[in-house]
Amino acid sequence: MQQSTVEQFRSTGYVVIRNLCPPGEVAELKLLAIKELNERSEPIELEADIGYPGAPTTRAEPGGGTIRRLLNAVDRSPRFEAWMCGPAVGDCIEALIGEAAIMSRVHHNCIMTKHPKHGSRTDWHRDIRYWSFARPELVSAWLALGHERPENGSLMLVPGSHRLEIDDSRFDSLKFLRPDLTENARLLGSAVRISLNPGDVLFFHCRTLHAAGQNTSDTIKWSLVSTYHRVSNQPIDGTRSAVLSGVPIRRAG
Repeated sequence: MQQSTVEQFRSTGYVVIRNLCPPGEVAELKLLAIKELNERSEPIELEADIGYPGAPTTRAEPGGGTIRRLLNAVDRSPRFEAWMCGPAVGDCIEALIGEAAIMSRVHHNCIMTKHPKHGSRTDWHRDIRYWSFARPELVSAWLALGHERPENGSLMLVPGSHRLEIDDSRFDSLKFLRPDLTENARLLGSAVRISLNPGDVLFFHCRTLHAAGQNTSDTIKWSLVSTYHRVSNQPIDGTRSAVLSGVPIRRAG
């Protein structure tokens, strides 16, 4: 990874690496993801379980059984692990964080499946809101297994928001940014929409504000998402972040 790319990440809190995952590997990973979805292999998270805007409110409603995330992706197949903990991602992650890295089994580590009709909206938030580490310095890798566009709920981010100190009063009880506050509206005026093609990877800081719309297309949006931390930045004992041990990533050579 070029130093200019690292500097861009440090400035904006995100960077997109195009075509990082080769087409053949993308196709293989997507086929595996489709198989896991069709089999409804546990552990899974349903749209009705999280209650985001646009989701069914109970499992009994139409669409109540819609899967939002296939959890624990790294242990579902050696192919998922080979990507999530392999050198293509590993080299990028370690260039961005400047140290040997570990993939968290607890946070993200999932196949995101945003469905038409019942794929809910995700409001503005920082991922670090529910994570407990010595330092809030984690980085996530979002691999597009298909096209990600506004019509199917692609991600939006606020450049530079990872460097901002935002008072807790500007977030609601679920730690989403409150849309009713003028200062928040002003901040979101600088948001950018990220469009991805299959094989593109979005790397973003755990403090970068981001959101995503609903899927208004007629096909499922597929993404493979993983999160990494420095070896020196360990989860805090007794918290959810420390429930499972992480997986060291492998660098090329």
